[in-house]
Amino acid sequence: MDKLHKESRFSWFRVLSLVWMMIFALQWVHYTESFFFDETTRLIYFTLIAVVLIEAILPIRRLYRVFIEMIALSVITYKTLVFYDIYTPVDPSFWKRMIAVVPYLTPYVWFVLATWIIVHLIDQYVRTRTLILLLFGANLIAFAILDSFTSYYLWQETAWIVFAGMGWLVSHHFYSFRQKYPLGWRKLRRSPLKLFANIAIIFSIIIIVGVNMPEIKPTFEDPYVLWEKWRGESVIRSKTNASGPGILRTSGDTSSGYSRDDRQLGGGFNYDFSSVMSVRSSVRSYWRGETRAVYSGQGWVDEPTYNEQLTKSVNPNADLVNDEKSKLPTLSVEQTITMLTDQSYPVLFGAYSIRQVNSIDGKKETSLLQWNSHQRELYFTGGKEQYPKTYTITSEVPIVPVEELRTKTFADLYGQFFDNSNLQIPADFPQTVVNLAKQITAQSSTPYEKVALLQNYLVTNFKYTNNPDLSRKKSNDFVESFLFDIKEGYCDYYSTALVMMSRSLGIPARWVKGYAPGQAPIENEFRNLTSSSDGPYLVTNADAHSWAEVYFGDYGWIPVEATPGFAMPLLTDLDERKQITDEDKNSTELGQTENASSEGLLHIGRTIVWIAATIILLWLGFIVWRSRSTLRFQFLRIVTGKPLTPEQKVVVETERWIRFLRRKGLKQNNGETLRESALRWAKEWPDIQSSLDRLLNLFEKARYSSDSVRENEWQLVQVYAAQLKRKLKGKHGSGSKRSRTIHF
Repeated sequence: MDKLHKESRFSWFRVLSLVWMMIFALQWVHYTESFFFDETTRLIYFTLIAVVLIEAILPIRRLYRVFIEMIALSVITYKTLVFYDIYTPVDPSFWKRMIAVVPYLTPYVWFVLATWIIVHLIDQYVRTRTLILLLFGANLIAFAILDSFTSYYLWQETAWIVFAGMGWLVSHHFYSFRQKYPLGWRKLRRSPLKLFANIAIIFSIIIIVGVNMPEIKPTFEDPYVLWEKWRGESVIRSKTNASGPGILRTSGDTSSGYSRDDRQLGGGFNYDFSSVMSVRSSVRSYWRGETRAVYSGQGWVDEPTYNEQLTKSVNPNADLVNDEKSKLPTLSVEQTITMLTDQSYPVLFGAYSIRQVNSIDGKKETSLLQWNSHQRELYFTGGKEQYPKTYTITSEVPIVPVEELRTKTFADLYGQFFDNSNLQIPADFPQTVVNLAKQITAQSSTPYEKVALLQNYLVTNFKYTNNPDLSRKKSNDFVESFLFDIKEGYCDYYSTALVMMSRSLGIPARWVKGYAPGQAPIENEFRNLTSSSDGPYLVTNADAHSWAEVYFGDYGWIPVEATPGFAMPLLTDLDERKQITDEDKNSTELGQTENASSEGLLHIGRTIVWIAATIILLWLGFIVWRSRSTLRFQFLRIVTGKPLTPEQKVVVETERWIRFLRRKGLKQNNGETLRESALRWAKEWPDIQSSLDRLLNLFEKARYSSDSVRENEWQLVQVYAAQLKRKLKGKHGSGSKRSRTIHF
């Protein structure tokens, strides 16, 4: 058993080791927080803290500490299950409650026990520098891989790992040094250089590994999801919060993608970057799917709208019926959509608004399509196997006359509004939302200006996140809880809030879902939205999106974006389009400037990589230099065909220090023995006589004496030679004669 283990288990080194280990573990808790359920994260977090505290501060035998830890973990698990409404205690008897909670412990108890076991394993076995470095390096490499392989940016976690790892190594270094050299603390001033060298080497390895990692989508799932899948059950609950029930879903998929059920909005999701479709289009657009009009307070509850009364058959290359007449000029845009997934959808996607279907899988057959002229939706009525792999459609993209529309009053736009279904508001809709909408738009008088003020308010006052903190939710109404409680969210939050706030002001609006434009080709990255490039645009599940459409009377429905970070690719009137086209050159020049800046950053990045590579090469060179004697002996072993004896190693090392003396001007004359030369050198440099005598004695013993050289004696040649070199440091000489080679 090593000395560190024999040391008191309550030493400062062990306490610090537990702290460093906890910092390591907390980075993993933070990383998994976005896709673990809240109860999972809470259990792991408090288990970790409780075990570390008990192990660090209680000066009692291990058996007693384990007993106390089991009690603490039982309390933590029980309190967590109650807090998250997983178990509701109803019996006043303590023992009956303990028995009743047992069926609810699975699978949570396994996460608690796993955390407890990991802490004890690390505490028990990670005590030597080698194991600390192994754990340190494994965590660094893991986070570097996750940072490259997933959509997460983990440099903050990596920085904490480096801090804790360096702290752990320094703690171990001080502890070991104190044990070996109790009177040698003054030599610690040499350690910082080694410490900084280790940091530089580790960071260099991280950089080199990180820049060479490919990018793939995240594959790690919440332990609860894995547990349920292993049991063959579907997961229907997203993250829960302390003030309300879990968010219900139709499946266990909490990844981004096109929603199939909008009745219960909210919760969180993980980004899924798998491909959905490729769109070839001359105009960048949102790829519209379906609309919703009936808001329940928790989501959108429209029944399927494609029925005999609302839908009509689709004829190939024929203009689709449009019940919503608009005097807006339009731009005709043809799109070819190629599906990159085996999933099927209830609709075909396209830029607003689809005018005709040109082909389906290269054919004119459209019998499986139905057209809803009221909502401008193109429904697919076939099965999953029949969903088209590719289709071509033509859309009429409206050109919005912004300045003209800005002046139109309520009377101008809604004097004869045809349908009030898009003004629907629940009977119990919160008055606080209505009052807020009125307050925001009090300074405007026209519908367009009011919608613009609402849009600006949502974009500038709320934080975008794919995992909002639902623990702050108080209101049962989705919009009110977003605006006044949670104050953060993703597209569903913003778009629903804009629709309902607009309706509360008497402005018709509807909720739309589909996909954002997707990723354009690299060569078109800096082109204008109205560029003549045909794409294609790569659309992934991470591009699934929702937005609002607002009705402006004779001008029809106009898309409005209220989610921060998203830009609706709208076309304006012809004069403005011309201005945009002229500005496209400037935009391209700006893109070139930005590209130059990007190249500058790329150059800096390459410089950092080269520096990291240089550090690693120097480190490897240092290792080779330190092992030069071993490598030299291995080479001679290959040349001679057998291992060198200790006597031969002494002779080889003697040749080395003789060559060094020759470089310093101390030459061996012809006919002189090595001792005669050494006596002459000692007269010239008396300070080196003692070192020369020791070296000569070892050489003569190895070369001429019948006494055998012990295995460790040849290493003394290196020690005495190093002393000789230090004494001759700074002494330079010259000489052309080569030293005599000693043969063996």
